[in-house]
Amino acid sequence: MNIIFGPIHSRRFGKSLGVDLSPNRKQCNFDCLYCELDSVKTMNSYEDVVSVKQITFALKTALKEHSDIDFITLTANGEPTLYPHLSKLIDEINSFKGKTKTLILSNAANIDNPQVQDALLKIDEVKLSLDCATQKCLQKLDRSHQGIKVESIKAGMLEFKNRYNGPLIIEILIVKTLNDSKEEIAKLNEYLLKLQPTRIDISTIDRPPAYAVKPLSYEELHTISQLFDSSLPVYIASRKKVESKPSSYSDDEILQTLSKRPLSPDDITILFDKKSQKRLESLIEKSKINTIDTNGVSFYKKA
Repeated sequence: MNIIFGPIHSRRFGKSLGVDLSPNRKQCNFDCLYCELDSVKTMNSYEDVVSVKQITFALKTALKEHSDIDFITLTANGEPTLYPHLSKLIDEINSFKGKTKTLILSNAANIDNPQVQDALLKIDEVKLSLDCATQKCLQKLDRSHQGIKVESIKAGMLEFKNRYNGPLIIEILIVKTLNDSKEEIAKLNEYLLKLQPTRIDISTIDRPPAYAVKPLSYEELHTISQLFDSSLPVYIASRKKVESKPSSYSDDEILQTLSKRPLSPDDITILFDKKSQKRLESLIEKSKINTIDTNGVSFYKKA
């Protein structure tokens, strides 16, 4: 039973040790078309439950071997908020984790549940998925369990955001022809302007999915990122399919580009050729461009 996995190195979260709350099999209230795990029937509660004692013992053992961990990441072969002892487990982890931060990766299907919110309030950083802003998309792409409503998810996120003092990160995984339309992105943008999360990570399929669905290229993700309001901190998290070569940008073109959408250093490396990167550095020195940090991710923005 592999409860602990990693450490995993991430630009966004440093060195992370994963804790799988459903190590024996997939248990989830979504059956997402892009999931790398085999399709199984959705559920609204765990049938196979590992004890808090087993999880904490495994984690303590791993932390003795890996003492330089930045994050303890709660996740699952499925949905971690379905774990019935989540609040107790978080209390136990908080009692011995020291300065190491905790993070949870959730599909947000239960975020309107007050008990789930209470548990997540005790975690240092929360990352919630929001692939869809409409019910039709939720059912088609995320294949949600019966009774799960996207409007309840959105309302629950707003309520949780009002209660939570830590960083709230939203992840949107975009799949070709399913949630990449201008209409769906517009709905997400409208909602995210209300939510105002700490950061929005947009990504696409980067592992073999259970179903025959297709990823987007970096260029397509970049185009979609520009459909979001420029005030939203949108980070492109998938860069495996980069097809275009870096381009040349004048000073004015750099400033115009950054006025429409702040870019991360990774974006700059992909989009700007070496001479344009030098121009960017010069504009930073002249205070025409500001560098802002959003929960571990830097962005360049026109001053």
